[in-house]
Amino acid sequence: MESCLDIFKIVIGPSSSRTVGPMRAACHFISLLREQETLPLIREIEIELYGALSLSRKCHNVDTALYLGLLGYQPENVDLRSHMAVIKRAENENKIELPLSDAGGITIKVKIIANHQAHPGHPYAMTFRARDDYFTVYEETWFSTGAGQVRKHGEPLTSSLPLRTMSPFEFSHAAQLLALCRRNGLSVAALMMKNELCRHSPQTLQNYLAQIWDVMQQAVYRGLHTEGVLPGPYQVPRRACALHKTLQANRSASDFLTALNWVNAFAIAVSEENASGGQIVTAPTNGACGIIPAALCWYDKFVTPLEPGALTRFFLTAAAIAILFKQNASILGSEVGCQGEIGVACSMAAAGLAELMGASVEQTLSAAEIAMEHHLGLTCDPLGGQVQIPCIERNAISAVKAINAATMAMSRVSEPCISLDEIIAAMYETGKDMSAKYRETYHGSLGKIQPCKRG
Repeated sequence: MESCLDIFKIVIGPSSSRTVGPMRAACHFISLLREQETLPLIREIEIELYGALSLSRKCHNVDTALYLGLLGYQPENVDLRSHMAVIKRAENENKIELPLSDAGGITIKVKIIANHQAHPGHPYAMTFRARDDYFTVYEETWFSTGAGQVRKHGEPLTSSLPLRTMSPFEFSHAAQLLALCRRNGLSVAALMMKNELCRHSPQTLQNYLAQIWDVMQQAVYRGLHTEGVLPGPYQVPRRACALHKTLQANRSASDFLTALNWVNAFAIAVSEENASGGQIVTAPTNGACGIIPAALCWYDKFVTPLEPGALTRFFLTAAAIAILFKQNASILGSEVGCQGEIGVACSMAAAGLAELMGASVEQTLSAAEIAMEHHLGLTCDPLGGQVQIPCIERNAISAVKAINAATMAMSRVSEPCISLDEIIAAMYETGKDMSAKYRETYHGSLGKIQPCKRG
C-alpha cells in the first residue's frame, strides 16, 4: 500500500506526468550510467518519446524537463525559472556538460526523437539510449505513471518509499477501510497514522507534511503577488494578483461572496504558479494542485487557524482517498479524463475538510463520494494542450465544490444511496468509455478552440 508521502510530492509545473515524470526518469538514467561507471564512454544520449509525450513536448516543457534530469536535477530542488538560461543553452546546442569524479568533465550530445505511436506498455513512455562512438551501450524504457512517479519497464509498480513492515491496517476498498475503522475505533486519519508509523518515524512524517504545507503556502503567496502573463502561445493573463488586491482593499468584508472569492484566489494562485513552471505539490497531480491548498487556506482563514495536528489529520485522510482511487481506478487524465485529476483532488479535499470538521468515518467517506459524484464525465481536453484553460478556473470551481461536499456530508441525516466504492467504479467505467480525444489531449472539442485575440 502506498504511503501518504507518495501522494504528496514537491514538484515543478506544469504537468506531473509530462514534466515531472520525464525529469525523474532522465535523472535516474544518468545516475545509473554514473553507478555503472560507463558515463565517461558516452558520446550521445538518444531519448525516444512515445504517443502523448511526443505530442505535448512544447505544451508541457518536456524537453526542458529531460535536460534538467540529465543534468542531475530533481523536482524537489530546482526552480525551472532560475535555471532557464542554462537549460536553454543546452537545448539550443543539443548537448549537456557533466562533471566526472576525476574533476574533469564530459560533453554529451542529446537527441530527442518524437514517435507519435503509443507505446504498448503505457500512455507516457520514453526510451533512453546511451551510445559510445560505435554502439548503444545501455538502453532502458521508463513510464511516467502519474503524480510525478515513474517506473522502469519490466518492474512492478511499487511505492517509491518501501515499507519496513507490513501495514497493520491494509485496505483496498472503502468498505474495508470503513470496517477497519469501526472495528478498531479509529478515524481514517488515525488508521492512516498507524500505517505510516510502520514506514516512518513520527518526526520524519511531521517534518515532511510541514514541508508540504510550507511549499503550498509559498505557491499561494507567489501566485497572489505575481502579475503578467502565463507562458505559451495564448498569453493568458494572470488573475490571482488582481483578485487579491481587490480582496485586500475590502479586508473588512466577511460575506459569503467575499469568502468565495478568497477560495478562488487561493486556487488560481497555485494553479498559475504550476502553469508557469513554479514549485508546487502534487495533490494528487499538477493539474489539480490548487484545490487542496485553497481548501486548507479557506479553513485557516474562515474557520479556525490550522495547527500541525490538524494539518496531519487532513493530509492523512486525503491520502487515504487518493490511495483508494489509485488502487481501483486512476488519477491519470490520459486514462480517465479530468475526473481522475480534478475529481479526485476534490474528493480528497472534501474528506480532509470533513475530518477537520469532526466528521464520523461514514461522513468522511460520504464527503469524498459526493465530491466525485459531481465530477463524473469531466473531460481533459485543455486549450492547445496547455495546463491553463480551463484547468486554472477548474481548480477554483472544484475547491468550492470540496467545501460544499464536506458541509453536505456533515449535515446529512439519511444513509447515502451510493457508496464511495460504487462511485470509484463508476468513475473508472466512465473514463474508459470516453473517447481517447477527451483524455488529456488537445484534439477534443475544447482543446481545438482558437481563443479570441486581444488588442
